[in-house]
Amino acid sequence: MVASTQTPWTLAEALGTTAAELAAFQDEPPQMASGTVGKTGFLRLGFERRGDRTVLAELDKRTPYMAQRALYPDPAMPDQAWLFMITTSGCILQGDRLALEIDLAREARAHVTSQSATKIHSMDANFAIQTQSIALADDAYLELMPEPLIPHRQARYLSDTRISIAPSATAFIAEIVQPGRKHHHPDETFGASLLSLSIEAARPDGSVLFSEKLVVEPARRPVRQVGVMGTFDVLGNVVLLTPKECADRIHARIGADVDLDNGVASGACRLPNDAGLIFKALGHTTQQVKAKVRDFLVVAREEVTGTAPPPPFFWR
Repeated sequence: MVASTQTPWTLAEALGTTAAELAAFQDEPPQMASGTVGKTGFLRLGFERRGDRTVLAELDKRTPYMAQRALYPDPAMPDQAWLFMITTSGCILQGDRLALEIDLAREARAHVTSQSATKIHSMDANFAIQTQSIALADDAYLELMPEPLIPHRQARYLSDTRISIAPSATAFIAEIVQPGRKHHHPDETFGASLLSLSIEAARPDGSVLFSEKLVVEPARRPVRQVGVMGTFDVLGNVVLLTPKECADRIHARIGADVDLDNGVASGACRLPNDAGLIFKALGHTTQQVKAKVRDFLVVAREEVTGTAPPPPFFWR
């Protein structure tokens, strides 16, 4: 976790002043200044193993972030706590500074998701930032699988994820990014001004395992080119941090798959420093990418925990 006396949303504000890709968007919104009350969401989730269950032992929140109580819907892993994150604002707006912290103590097991897709509203001033700080102790297991990210046209959004993970722990961190509301307006598809997504993982002693950063600026660098998105619309990006022996077994079962007739492609490769695997999926529809991410989750769950995930909810 971040060791600082500053509030998490203040750290997000500081990141916004130093990120080079946000230099052109430092103007203030005329409606409400950035980082003010109501635009500084914070959610801290602390999970602990108690007896035969993982419990939500710590919950701290600041509007517009909220969370439901932990549920236990998976008969194959009855000790795993499922939690739905909620935002009362309905979407991310210009000037928002949001912070999420997830902490899993030793042997805790949790599945964290969101109540709906995260919509990033159109912006004519400033930008929005979300920081995510995730820590897993020995033998902890986390599935972080929020619903898709939908950047509207002219959105400016930066996400920064930092993970501290013990060598024996496993983290399945999934993100699905849609091109926008492509059936809403002709300028919506890849119409965001800026989408910056970064993730970094390290051991508890601070030794860095890997980092990845995707900066999407469609007006400057078109994404409809070979080697970027090409004809695909939706991106799925999954980071699986797990012990090497688990990663080896999973990698042996996950191959590359390119099906241009049906408009879907996926594949996994190894992360440096024996950190685990990274899996990417491309599709024409969100359902195609979700299916590929779930296929990867099934293999990961079987090899790491010896169980299969429950059937998806009917609305998924």
